[in-house]
Amino acid sequence: MSLAAKVMAGDRLALARLLTQIENEELVGLDCLSDLYPHTGRAHLVGVTGAPGTGKSTLVNRLVLHMRSVADGKEAEPATVAVVAVDPSSPFSGGAILGDRIRMRDLAGDPGVFIRSMASRGALGGLARATAGMVQALDAVGFDIILIETVGAGQAEVDIARTAHTTVVVSAPSMGDEIQAIKAGILEIADILVVNKADIPGADNTLRFLRATLQMARPMRYGRGDHIRDQMEADGVMWEPSVLATVATQGDGIESLSQEIARHRAHLRASGEWAVREGERIRSEMELLLREHLTAQFMTRQPDGRFEEALERVIARKLSPRQAIASLLEGEG
Repeated sequence: MSLAAKVMAGDRLALARLLTQIENEELVGLDCLSDLYPHTGRAHLVGVTGAPGTGKSTLVNRLVLHMRSVADGKEAEPATVAVVAVDPSSPFSGGAILGDRIRMRDLAGDPGVFIRSMASRGALGGLARATAGMVQALDAVGFDIILIETVGAGQAEVDIARTAHTTVVVSAPSMGDEIQAIKAGILEIADILVVNKADIPGADNTLRFLRATLQMARPMRYGRGDHIRDQMEADGVMWEPSVLATVATQGDGIESLSQEIARHRAHLRASGEWAVREGERIRSEMELLLREHLTAQFMTRQPDGRFEEALERVIARKLSPRQAIASLLEGEG
């Protein structure tokens, strides 16, 4: 039986092996991912982002526990949930602690939950290069909801908006996150804003500030301007981001957050926004792959030492970076 067949049959060991191959960019894993791709497109992708220390991992842990609770669900069976947690890599060793599994130990043993931690490996934007591939594999397997927790780099996390259908931005009181959110454009990508640790002083001020800011300027998600969105705004059915308070350590506000995520999914489906965001997500992934492929192809065609020679001239201030690249491209012609 092929690896793809084993993964589709529910073999968790085969799935874990595939995810490792995808993360390491092994050809066998990437070929398997291509075989699985026709089975993707069903999962609800939920991004969870925010600055370090806001309690994202604890929030995700509580959220998954709630989603897996039959008593809290209206359907006969609770949703199956996968978690992709991206941890920062050391700039010196390249390694990562992958500590999210420690915080999510409450989920161990549940057959309807799958957790995968991965290192960012120096990638910017809060995600790792292999995140999209891993999400596709988990989608193909049949998980209903895939939660993607970003690194928590603060002002460089807008990439999650290009990957997820629903973006949850987490902040905490007394951390200056509300100002950082405006500086980073985080409010523009948020579908749901969460003020976690709402039991500590300053929470009410943070909630008021974020709500007032949203009222003053309607957020426009990355890539908006599509005719469907223009019509949605004209019809008054554009999604208005909500601001929720949670205390993840106690489970307070988790039910409301879960309901809001479900409400946003229903809105995306009913309004046609789901197809728009799915198209943007795929376009973004293809553009990234194209850039990587063309860069690698260009570098392999360069005579030995030509790029390094141009680099030395830039370092010596004899050429600007733009002039150096123009010179290399002219050599291609």
